[in-house]
Amino acid sequence: MAESEFQIDYTPKATGPRRARVLMLQGTSSDVGKSMLVAGLCRAYTRRGLVVRPFKAQNMSNNAAVAIDPDAPPAADGTPAKGEIGRAQALQARACGVPPSIDMNPVLLKPQTEIGAQVVLRGKVLGNCPARTYHRMRHALMPAVLDSLERLCREADLVLVEGAGSGAEIYLRDSDITNMRLAEAADLPVAFVSDIDRGGTMGAIVGSHDLLDARDRARVVGYLINKFRGDFSLFEPAVKVMTERTGWPFLGVIRWFAAAGALPAEDSLALERPAEPGLGGLNVAVPRLVRVANFDDLDPLAAEPGVNLRWVQPGNPIPADTDVVVLPGSKATRTELDLLRREGWDVDIKAHVRRGGRVIGLCAGFQMLGRVLRDPRGIEGPPGETPGLGLLDVETEISTEKRLVDIDVTETTSGCRVTGYEMHMGRTTGPGLDRPWLRLRAEDGTERPEGAMSSDKRVMGAYLHGLFGSDAFRAHWLTTVGAAAAGLDYEARVERTLDDLADHCEENLNLDALLALAR
Repeated sequence: MAESEFQIDYTPKATGPRRARVLMLQGTSSDVGKSMLVAGLCRAYTRRGLVVRPFKAQNMSNNAAVAIDPDAPPAADGTPAKGEIGRAQALQARACGVPPSIDMNPVLLKPQTEIGAQVVLRGKVLGNCPARTYHRMRHALMPAVLDSLERLCREADLVLVEGAGSGAEIYLRDSDITNMRLAEAADLPVAFVSDIDRGGTMGAIVGSHDLLDARDRARVVGYLINKFRGDFSLFEPAVKVMTERTGWPFLGVIRWFAAAGALPAEDSLALERPAEPGLGGLNVAVPRLVRVANFDDLDPLAAEPGVNLRWVQPGNPIPADTDVVVLPGSKATRTELDLLRREGWDVDIKAHVRRGGRVIGLCAGFQMLGRVLRDPRGIEGPPGETPGLGLLDVETEISTEKRLVDIDVTETTSGCRVTGYEMHMGRTTGPGLDRPWLRLRAEDGTERPEGAMSSDKRVMGAYLHGLFGSDAFRAHWLTTVGAAAAGLDYEARVERTLDDLADHCEENLNLDALLALAR
């Protein structure tokens, strides 16, 4: 989409006096743990009785969550209108004990190609554009970004703002909407966060200082060292050097938080790290798609002691001892079908089915299992169609309208309550839908079929995200595939981990001193 085709005419809507103090956390690079740290601080300050809200102006992630849209009229049943934001901000909202709102992440970029992404503005799809076009148009998004931040400041005591990537990428500053230019526009104090586990912390902190100009340096109230292991006294001389070179106060060290893996990851970078060997009896293989989306759908399965879930990296076959293959969501479904064929995974999957193995498709994975996937308008890439795997008798056409809805129903086949959400732009049709995988009954008694499955019930797919997060349903499904369920309360596990993370922040940082830096 050309820059001129984007209609960005935003009128600020925030009214009333600002109430909140604000502190911004910027990183010396991507993946330094900002999202996790903000989640822990959100929970810690909320437990102290403050009304806390998270904010990230621009997020780049295909892991998204359904959020409340306060501007749009409610649905016919009276439920609030919905938009989408990054999954990390939804987790941070949970840490604050509030529903996620589109104001917490007003700009979401969902990568679809190496040089382009779908742009979501305040919860709604604006369009697809190349990175160069987006780089030129970002300045037009700043009014919406500032308005969302102001809205949160009017309802909270404290707003914790998360930057994106590195705050010292000075070549991007003129078009920046999420780091130093935002800090200047909203007059925010900034604390830098560096990840010592990856090495180079001294260079990252001092280098960030040296790259920034005087006005941006003056905004920095100090720096934090994250993911530290070992004897910190050995690192104290480095702290002295960094403080002398920068003039920035040392705000504390956050030691390694071993339970971080129990929380949903924001970035698919997490999938590149080697998995710990599983001890479970059920082997689940997940092909590592290029534009994988909402991969936290599988976190509850991976948390089951009786399940060994492995992400299969490109260049590797799907293991022969696999019991279940799961095709996850994606932002580029036709491209992923090409990947499956290029890697030979399509052959592996069909051989797996012939041997009696099971296959599950979630959202885009469901679409891949059908006969064909059509994109006549070029929503996800060049217009055209791509043959599917042909394991379900359905076909899908990508549409311009995105379905965003929370789900809280009874799955009548299993008798289990199921919660989750739908987030897709495809319309699936075909005879295979006459044999649905799920039957969903709402509180008002209405029922609808969802998804499809093969005649032998070994291949199945659905659009419902979060399905395996429903404990009773997950236990039922594990039983049907001959595996043992451990009685895991997944949501309680996430809550415990957020509390543990808040405890960790309390133990490692002076939260009173940190709060005093907010303004």
